[in-house]
Amino acid sequence: RELPVVWAVAKGSLLNKVILIPAALLISALLPWLVTVLLMLGGAFLCFEGAEKLAHKFLHGEDDKAEHAERAKALASGDVDMRAFERQRIKGAVRTDFILSAEIIVIALGTVTGAALGQQIVVLIGIGLLMTAGVYGLVAGIVKLDDLGFYLDERGGALAVVGRGLVKGAPYLMKLLSVVGTLAMFLVGGGILSHGVPALHHLGQDMSEVELAMPGLDAIVHGLGPMLLNLVVGVVAGVVVLVVVTLIQKWRGADA
Repeated sequence: RELPVVWAVAKGSLLNKVILIPAALLISALLPWLVTVLLMLGGAFLCFEGAEKLAHKFLHGEDDKAEHAERAKALASGDVDMRAFERQRIKGAVRTDFILSAEIIVIALGTVTGAALGQQIVVLIGIGLLMTAGVYGLVAGIVKLDDLGFYLDERGGALAVVGRGLVKGAPYLMKLLSVVGTLAMFLVGGGILSHGVPALHHLGQDMSEVELAMPGLDAIVHGLGPMLLNLVVGVVAGVVVLVVVTLIQKWRGADA
């Protein structure tokens, strides 16, 4: 039932954008300064998400393994209502998508703030549809990758070799995507924050204009310098926000 679940989340994502696009246009028309604030908050949230993933992996890895084993045992026993379990997971995914979609819409709006209203509407709707189709189309392809592998394996011959390779490689691909996704959160979030803070923005420009004795090395430094700056800013901001959120949660728990 992977595809019905992905389709349900994709529909939820489209609904999110139906809500977010008019809201973003309204904010841009009435409170244009708020677009920059929302961009910064969205960048900080992306950094927080990345830091939280790393903290959870290194601090709660054993808990995750135990929870996964318990869930697998429950699913195998047949005592779990799969549709209720799926609905719960779908709701959580749609909530996460709402925040990420808001960030995408705000970033897109920031690029066309000075354009005519009609152009803004076309750009936001186009980006919303393309992102939804692209992201969830890719997710659907990834979750069915092992099924494609089994199908090719049954065909025999050279296709069977490819099929077995897909089946064996799918778990590694998922792990790689998890790492790349976390890294992207820091890079994108850090890039937004760096661009919004004048001192960091100028530092990034200075790093991209450094002249070295070796021409070939210049291009590498010009490309990697700002990227490394965004990564450092993203990690630092993510850790700071994570610490603040953790302290607030502990304070609220103790107060309760």
